[in-house]
Amino acid sequence: MAGVAVALTLTGCGDHRGDVLAEDTATADAKHLNEALGDRSRPRDAASIAATEIPVEARPLAEPEEGSTVRREVLAWSGRVFGDELATIDVRFVVSVPQRSARAFGDTGHTAGSATRCYRYELRLYRSTSYREIDCPSGAAPPPPSAAPVPKVPDDGRARLTAVLRTATPETLAGAVRAAFPQEWITVDTTTHEGALVAAVGVPAERDCLLLVRTPAGRIETPGYDREWLEPGETGCRTGLYVAPPR
Repeated sequence: MAGVAVALTLTGCGDHRGDVLAEDTATADAKHLNEALGDRSRPRDAASIAATEIPVEARPLAEPEEGSTVRREVLAWSGRVFGDELATIDVRFVVSVPQRSARAFGDTGHTAGSATRCYRYELRLYRSTSYREIDCPSGAAPPPPSAAPVPKVPDDGRARLTAVLRTATPETLAGAVRAAFPQEWITVDTTTHEGALVAAVGVPAERDCLLLVRTPAGRIETPGYDREWLEPGETGCRTGLYVAPPR
């Protein structure tokens, strides 16, 4: 009888509701995602953020909740992180917790449980992501969004710019470089400096920059610079990286 009493005591002490644990897990995972989305420093549309930064596969939880899973479902997305614009992403968190028996005196087991919680994440450029709980819609989640290509200097950008610099004059440099890089998201900055032709081509929002110089002797060189100078508020992708670098 003593053994039975001990067993009953263990069971009674550990009979915590699995639904409560699942709800706490969903809440914690929603907070974790908010922290992971963090400060936004690059322009992106909501679909791209959801596609690349919110994994949707079910993930197992670590000990002591072995066998439990949490799944994120992207429900809706709109807008973009750009200028003063706002991007919103709605995410559903689905948690499943299996029964776990108390294993020793003072241990806490729990019943099986599940929980579903939904949150809306709001993202703005150069601000921390915020989130709040919303009502969960019924029905299945839509197909996951696809990410838009990230703007960048073309893969053959160095070859293009080198070709331009070899034949350009101070008078034709600016127009020739722009003609070689007509994409609207690419910035072009050119100048002459102590007999050298200098050209900077880049996508400032992505800190992507190609800087080349044709020396008076006709050599094409790639000046070095601190990549921190490409950050917002710094020199950026401009000829100043070579002509007047920060000190």
